[in-house]
Amino acid sequence: MASLTVSQTTPAASNANKQREGAEIITGAEACYAHSKELLKGLGFPGGVMPLRGLDECGLVRETGYVWMRQGKPYEHHFRATGTRVRYDAEVTAYVEEGRMKRMTGVRSKQMMLWVPIVEMSLDGADKVYFKSNVGIGRSFPATAFADEDDAPAAAATEANDKH
Repeated sequence: MASLTVSQTTPAASNANKQREGAEIITGAEACYAHSKELLKGLGFPGGVMPLRGLDECGLVRETGYVWMRQGKPYEHHFRATGTRVRYDAEVTAYVEEGRMKRMTGVRSKQMMLWVPIVEMSLDGADKVYFKSNVGIGRSFPATAFADEDDAPAAAATEANDKH
């Protein structure tokens, strides 16, 4: 069963807990998946850009934009439309603002046999998503490549109807 709590941390809390002070915390796989999709869409990103369904906990500190998503084990996903493999660690963190996720941790992309940390994701115009590595090199992909899998059948039907 999903739940929502607001954390109350003590002054002696660790740095990690201080980042999460005053957070909205959601637990349970279904509730976390729905919350993360809603957050991504609210920031302007396609809903499928972080396809994490096995989340145990996620949270958002609205005051600072700090977010985290925690799952039981790392998850690897292949984005067919981009031919890219992405690995999500057991915990993914970032600071978010409209059209941008920065200071990301826990996300790596396989590039030429190497796993490269992704530290930022931002919107590149109205129809592209830009991913930046920890060495400052980045790459843009069409936003349609990250369509939410739940929305894919509806999007395909709409596209087919538009062609007629």
